[in-house]
Order: sequence, then C-alpha cells, then structure tokens
Amino acid sequence: MSKKPYYITTAIAYTSGKPHIGNTYEAVLADSIARFKRQQGYEVFFQTGTDEHGQKIENKAADAKVTPKEFVDKISGQIQSIWDLMNTSYDKFIRTTDDYHEKQVQKIFKKLYEQGDIYKGCYEGMYCTPCESFFTASQLVDGKCPDCGREVQPAKEEAYFLKLSKYTDRLIEHINTHPEFIQPESRKNEMMNNFLLPGLQDLCVSRTSFKWGIPVDFDNKHVVYVWIDALSNYITGLGYDVDGNNGDLYNKFWPADLHLIGKDILRFHTIYWPIMLMALDLPLPKQIFGHPWLLQGEGKMSKSKGNVLYADELVDFFGVDAVRYFVLHEMPFDNDGVITWELMVERMNSELANTLGNLVNRTISMSNKYFGGVVEHTGVREEVDKELMDLVLETPRKVAAKMEQLRVADAISEIFTLFKRCNKYIDETMPWVLAKEESTKPRLATVLYNLVESICIGASLLKSFMPETSAKILTQLNTRVRTVDELKEFGLYANGTKVTDKPEILFARLDVKEVLEKVEAKKAEKAKQSGEAADSAAGANNVDSKEGTVIDIPSKEEITYDDFAKLQFQVGEIIACEAVPKSKKLLCSQVKIGSQVKQIVSGIKAYYSPEEMVGKKVMVVVNLKPAKLAGILSEGMLLCAEDENGNLSMMVPEKDMPAGAEIC
Repeated sequence: MSKKPYYITTAIAYTSGKPHIGNTYEAVLADSIARFKRQQGYEVFFQTGTDEHGQKIENKAADAKVTPKEFVDKISGQIQSIWDLMNTSYDKFIRTTDDYHEKQVQKIFKKLYEQGDIYKGCYEGMYCTPCESFFTASQLVDGKCPDCGREVQPAKEEAYFLKLSKYTDRLIEHINTHPEFIQPESRKNEMMNNFLLPGLQDLCVSRTSFKWGIPVDFDNKHVVYVWIDALSNYITGLGYDVDGNNGDLYNKFWPADLHLIGKDILRFHTIYWPIMLMALDLPLPKQIFGHPWLLQGEGKMSKSKGNVLYADELVDFFGVDAVRYFVLHEMPFDNDGVITWELMVERMNSELANTLGNLVNRTISMSNKYFGGVVEHTGVREEVDKELMDLVLETPRKVAAKMEQLRVADAISEIFTLFKRCNKYIDETMPWVLAKEESTKPRLATVLYNLVESICIGASLLKSFMPETSAKILTQLNTRVRTVDELKEFGLYANGTKVTDKPEILFARLDVKEVLEKVEAKKAEKAKQSGEAADSAAGANNVDSKEGTVIDIPSKEEITYDDFAKLQFQVGEIIACEAVPKSKKLLCSQVKIGSQVKQIVSGIKAYYSPEEMVGKKVMVVVNLKPAKLAGILSEGMLLCAEDENGNLSMMVPEKDMPAGAEIC
C-alpha cells in the first residue's frame, strides 16, 4: 500500500542577516511535525529555504561592498548550516535565486497579466521617502506620514497591481467553510476582521525603485514584488510549471498540508497567497498555522546589547537536542514564549538531567548491578504495575491527539509525564529494597523490565522532537524505535536482552553562575573582535575610525534654553512590542518608564522586529502630546538616528541605566 503524502513548509528565511534563535524555532518546529508524520507512516516532503530579493538586501550588499548575489550566497549558506546544525530533516532547501524558480515566477506574473488579474497602473498620492510608501490625503495624520510622522511630498510611480478585490468574496467563503484553514482561531479572526471584511485594495506587485529582484520579462523597468516572488516558492519547489508540465513532486504533494509561518506574515499567506492561487486556478493549501514568537525575556538579551541568542551559541552550551527541547517545549500554542539563559539552565537540570537522564541512567545501572545487565520479565506483578502500564499505553494516543492540533509543546509534556511516572514508579517499588532478599529478586526483575519497556516507548515517542537523544537511549537499551502499532502494546522488549554495561550521561547538570560567567566572557571576546575588525576596516580605507562618515542636514530655527527645558527625556525599557495591523511600518511598544508604562507607536518596523525590541533600553520623549497613528494612541516618541539612506537606528544609553533615568 502506498503511503499517504504530506507536504509541510516553513516560511523561507529572509537573507538580510544571520537568523537568531526565534527564527530557528520555526525550522525546528516544522522538523518535529515532519518527523512525527513520517513516524506515523506518511510520505513527507518538507521544504524550507531562503528569500533573497528586495531593496533591503540591495542596500545591505551595497553597504558591504559586494554584489547582491554574493551577499545572499553567504547568508543563505549560513542559514542552511544552522538548519543542518539543528538536525532539521528537510527534503528541499529552495532559494529564490534558483534559476527554475525565477523563470516560473516570471511566467506566473505574465499569465496573471495576460488574463487580466494583474494590470498596469500607478501609485499617486503623498509619498514618504523613508517608509517608501504612498498615502492618500485621508490616510495622513496632521498632514504627515501615518507610519513615521515625517513630512511627505506629492509623488507618482508606475506599477502593476494584482486584483485582490476580485477574489475577496471567494476567499471569505473558503475561510468560512474551511475552519481549519487558518490556525489558531485568533489568527483567523484577525485576518477576517482587520482585512477581508472591511474590503481589500488591489496589491502593488512590481517596483521600479530598485533592481535586485526578478525582472518582469515583458517590462524590464519593473521587478516582481518580493512577496509574489517569495510565496511562489511553495509550488515552484515542487516543480510547478505554468504551462502545465508539472513535475512529479507537484502532482503528488500539492496542495500543501501545512504552511508553518510566523504570525507577523500571516496576511501575506492567508490573503495574498490564496488569491494568487485562485487566479492561477490551483488548489489552496489545507492549513496555514501562524505560530507565536520566541522572545528574549526580562530585558537581558537584545541586539542593542550585543547578546541576541543564536542557535549555534546555545548548542555550544547545551547541545543540539537540549536546544530543540527548549524551543519546542517553551512555546505555547498561541502565545509568545520567553527564552533566557537562566531558564535554559533550569530546564536542563530539572527536566533533561533529572527527569530523563537520571531515569535512564538509574534503570540501566540497577539492571547491571542486580542482574548483570540482563532484563527479564518474571511475571511477578502488583497493582502499581498496571497503573504504570495504563499511563504508558495512553501516552501515544495523547501525543498523537496533541500533534494533530499542532500543540507540539503539549505533546512533549505528555512524553515527559511518562518519564516522571517512571521515576515515581521507582520510588513506589524501591528496587534497592527488593534486591536485599533472594525471594524478592523475581519481583525486582519485573520492576526493572517494566521500567525498560516504559522508557523504550517514551524514547520512541521522543524521536520526532529529540532524535539524537532518542537514538542514544534505545542504543543503550539494545533495542530499536517502535512502530505506531507497536506503541499500542506493552511488553515487546525481548526477554533476556542485555543493556549496555556503560550507561552514557545524556545531560549533565549545569551551574547557572558558571554559565552566565561564560556568556559574559564570550560577549566580551566578541566585542573585542568586533572592535578590532572595525579598526582594521578603518585603517584599510585610510579613514579615521573616530570620524567616519558624516551627514549634514538643514538647520532648523534656533530655540531658547526655555524651549528645550520643556522637553522631558527619560530612559525607557520596552517590555512588550507587536506589529500594528494594517501598517507596513508601525510597531506598538509598551515602554516602562519608572513606575509607569506608556504605549508608543513608532515607524521602525522595517528596521526592527517586535522580538528585537523587547528588552531594549531606549531614549524616550515622554511629555509629547498623545496622538493617534493608524488609529492607535501613542504617548511619546522613541529617539532614533537616521542615515543618508533613511535607515534608522534606536538611540540607546551607552551604559546600562534603570528605566526612568532622566536624560539631561
């Protein structure tokens, strides 16, 4: 019998820089689902990759004095190496600079144009240069950009548009008749209430202001809008062909069973992408899941302090499977998770070293000590055995039910509940007491058999989430992974099997103080290397590093000291941040200033993600008259520096200052 196909994708990672642990979480999450489906007997195709076009990359390449292709080659390779480090079992790693993908995107664009779903027009209105956005007069706030509050000027740009409005009613009907299409439920409600029901405006799908993109082959002034390019990867990666000569993978695996994406790009995947597919007369994906973010908590980690967490750095401290466990287990189904060094050490010690590692080590050591490592079931049972067996046999069903709902963290919790029950079983049966009398040795043998059998089932279930650990446990027990059907039966561990005589320490306990000291040492070394590199670069270019590039701007009218004294500047700590719905540029931050928390809306989304903002110490104008931006009240202003290209950088205190400290 042929296996049922299952196609899962991640969002392709943007090649603007090295992915942090929050980005890496998505790849590990998708991998755990893909592995679980394979274990259930599905033929899985797991696709991930990199998104490599756009103005931001063109600018970054120019800053690095390399071509855009050289820039994305380096970053894409870096991303793939991290995905490999984290043991993700992808079947295809697609790049949007792949020749086949680029040619198909051009053909998709042309087909939609020829059938009238894409048309040529122009943006006309007020233009904000830093935001690269057009606005109608009604969208302006006090005559200024609603995203960043800067001056705007009249402008007009030729562009192609996709007729979103043509397909809105059809998409609404699909969502209403397919409740599983957008998950979690809160994400569906957000898309419906904020975008679809109010009505969609047609989407600009080409740009002329930069060149690093896929050219519109019948109008070379234009490049394809990056989201049309990026979203198409889900079908081009399978060998979709506009002319109908589709590859075998496309015929087998499309439509996708699951698009796994971050909640911040939900609109693109649940509105633009389905409408593109409708226009191409292709089936829609079965489900789109917008997962929450992994945030760096308690203000201890942020880019401004140079200590953003990266997967490879965490692996150096904890190992691959410990990091996989943490990012999977600490992420709730529909709420953001938090990661800190302290929390990772606590989980390492309590869950991995104590609950799991100690259980396996104790069981193997007792088997060696009392029976020379030979495990046998003697049939001497007691009531407590049934309680253990019932829980163990119920666990595979519970795990499968959680995974069906994509509740991966809950599935892992069920497995560790099994391991905790095994530890309790040891306390209940007290093998060390049974070993004292020859008459109770048969009972002792059964106790150890029950433990080994339970661990085998738990380790088999653990394979999708911690594959290396699962393999190590089963190897030490001299057995193999159980099939789905075998997990339904207790007692399949072969009588007389000998476990290893040298049990391996799966996870070593760590001292949090020592870990934090090593972290600080690594930060200092990195800062030193960065400084040396900057000095070297300045010398190579015969530039005084203290002077560097300068920018002159027009002078404003002079003010008096009394004018300046009216302004109140303080240090604020960002304790929460999220993207503003319907806005390309706005982030809404909750900023702690002394004992108060102010809500501040800023046009910085192009330069900082919400997770990067959390934990930052920033400079705030706190007595600015409250105003609404995109309908949201803003109670202050975050101070930024702006270069000649309109790029923004948050102004942060040089030294760590408490929230509320006066800037004077």
